[in-house]
Amino acid sequence: MLDRLREIMSNDIGIDLGTASTLIYVRGSGIVAIEPSIVALNQKTGRVVAVGEDASQMIGRTPAHITAIRPLENGVISNFEVAEEMLAYFLRKAILNMPRKFFRPRVVIGVPSGITNVERRAVRDAVKNAGAGEVHIIEEPMAAAIGIRLPVHDPVGNMIIDMGGGTTDIAVISLGGVVIAKNLHIAGEKLNQDIISYVRDEFKILLGERTAEEVKVAIGSAQKLPEPLEAAIRGRDLVTGLPREVIITDSDIREAIQDSIMQLIEAIKEVLEATPPEVVSDIMHRGIVLVGGAAQLLGMKDLLEREIRIPIHLVDEPYTAVVRGTGIVLENLANYRDILLDNEDELPPR
Repeated sequence: MLDRLREIMSNDIGIDLGTASTLIYVRGSGIVAIEPSIVALNQKTGRVVAVGEDASQMIGRTPAHITAIRPLENGVISNFEVAEEMLAYFLRKAILNMPRKFFRPRVVIGVPSGITNVERRAVRDAVKNAGAGEVHIIEEPMAAAIGIRLPVHDPVGNMIIDMGGGTTDIAVISLGGVVIAKNLHIAGEKLNQDIISYVRDEFKILLGERTAEEVKVAIGSAQKLPEPLEAAIRGRDLVTGLPREVIITDSDIREAIQDSIMQLIEAIKEVLEATPPEVVSDIMHRGIVLVGGAAQLLGMKDLLEREIRIPIHLVDEPYTAVVRGTGIVLENLANYRDILLDNEDELPPR
């Protein structure tokens, strides 16, 4: 009865709290915000100057007393106070145009698989302090599987690879639980750092994070393309200290990210090797599902298919799979309660 009352009297919000971006879902409205997980702080006053897209625009362009901070590292909170400020901003923005309800918002939030109890508690406390009422935590690969309508409750094996900004989650799911999972710090941001290092070593030019991200999206690929691509990049010449422009090709990007991609492939093979034979049989029949923003890298699907020799399915809108899953959980919380990590009413007292 109380659950039903809360459902009626509170706003329901789903959050995909990512290292690179945070996505917000509001029940009845869909996805209402996709913002970079960045906060700009005034170091003199300690006050927040900007959050999200506004803060992202400041990266590399701020005066000395203003710092752009990412409060999440490798998918978990690394700066609690700043993460709390960021979440409070996103929650206010999400419910700004919604009717005021009696209870504080119910929130379902996605976290990487395998995070510790301490890290989960940090996420829960940050969301609570930001203004949420009831907080439920779900592993991101499970949320993504629900978001793309995989039969997670059925006695059948499903494998999902969630390539985000800070982490890649590789998980095998069956009967409403994670059979085996592996979390890697090889994802979109690691590929950006690979590109920055490569350009510094090969061209003696220092690039910013934003430029590396832009060139990765524009011409990046995991395997050779039918038609070569190239782009102009601008940065600071490490020899002269002056601005310089060079032309970089898709071949350069592939060489830059090759080691990271191969580590990812090895990790997928390791998960498959540790998976029970019956479940592997299901996966071979059903294929592996690819989600997450970094999964959209050109040629990634085909490369994985060739290396692993199992069909790979890149879903529509892979970037939003996790937050869509949190939305589906909110629609029927009772049906998915067993899937959630340590429900609030099950937590031991402090």
